[in-house]
Amino acid sequence: MSEPAQTDRVLTIPNVISFLRIALIPVFVVLIVDPDTTRAGLVLFVLVVATDWVDGTLARATGQVSELGKILDPVADRLAIAAGLIALVVADAFPLWAALLILVRDVAVLIAGLVLLAKRRARIDVRYIGKVATFALMAAIACIAWGNLGYPLAPAALVCGWAIFAAGIVEYYVATVLYVGDLRRAWRDTPDRSVDPAA
Repeated sequence: MSEPAQTDRVLTIPNVISFLRIALIPVFVVLIVDPDTTRAGLVLFVLVVATDWVDGTLARATGQVSELGKILDPVADRLAIAAGLIALVVADAFPLWAALLILVRDVAVLIAGLVLLAKRRARIDVRYIGKVATFALMAAIACIAWGNLGYPLAPAALVCGWAIFAAGIVEYYVATVLYVGDLRRAWRDTPDRSVDPAA
């Protein structure tokens, strides 16, 4: 199957959606940490992270795939998840140790990706297992937080949430191992473009 055509445009519909998702991050953070609006914040957080497929799907469907979009989409996902986790930990709705399992991995992958981009002007594509793991962890975070906050069907939400979390975190770290291989290959096969060859 051929790769979809790419565009250099910044203000594409998918990119606008990604920007909107990023803009909503401080909104759901403020709502979550306020005890009077925690439920509304949790619902908004779920909506923001659950729409992570929308921008990518629209980009392919409308022929608006862009280099910016390929970076912006996963960045929006990671920022939303990180901000939501921190807010939920502050609200005592999600355990710190479980949040750190996700956040430490994300920070490490982000730093490695930024170094690769800066030194080699290269990036690695998101793997399918990474997408599946991210979706599972998004669902798990929402269920666990819902249960810990004592909302309706809390016991069922906790059981489902922790079961999904266990599967998702394993997939997350399997994807990490695969990304390490991708990073090493990209580093080896791409020349260092951070240094002027004429210098």
